[in-house]
Amino acid sequence: MIKAKLGDRLDAWLQALLPFLFRRPLSPNLLTVLGTLVSLGAAVGFAFGQFRWAGVLILAGGFFDLVDGVIARHQGTASTFGAFLDSTLDRLVDMGILLGIVMHYAGKGEPGLVLLAGYALVVTVLVSYTKARAELVVPVLEGGLLERGERIGLLAAGAILGFMVPALWIVAIGATITVVQRFSLAYREMAQLDASSRRVAGAQERS
Repeated sequence: MIKAKLGDRLDAWLQALLPFLFRRPLSPNLLTVLGTLVSLGAAVGFAFGQFRWAGVLILAGGFFDLVDGVIARHQGTASTFGAFLDSTLDRLVDMGILLGIVMHYAGKGEPGLVLLAGYALVVTVLVSYTKARAELVVPVLEGGLLERGERIGLLAAGAILGFMVPALWIVAIGATITVVQRFSLAYREMAQLDASSRRVAGAQERS
């Protein structure tokens, strides 16, 4: 939702605020990998109960994730593999962070919070999977209440400000609503495609 609203303005803002990033060629794929490693450090921080440090690392990793695409577009080096790498490593980070939270609460002997974090992990994966699977058939499947930027931001804020459990509840409920929204949108889009295919087939039979 954040990216959809900001659109291309985000590129211009980053270039204006951080011009040094655009003076020399940088590898967007390298930035993607570095951001992933930093974010996985956050997962380790969560597992060991270092929530504030984990939150800071999430934000640092998110910075890399934000600028890699902007730099790729600025340099004209955006690629299909780069998009694949970015999307795949985003999923790794999503799962790693929530797994770290699961491990933390498991170590503390809090099964209810283990279940909550585990559920948040599952629906987070489903949000991404529904989009990826639907876009094998429909051109684009965007939108939903709680996309990745919002989920990551909530977890970082919860970790730094000390409201991790409410943040997990918001992520779990918001991601569930997003999955339902994407199922509904996919159903409508695919029903239209099926109806169109049937009309074409009927026209061919009559001709």
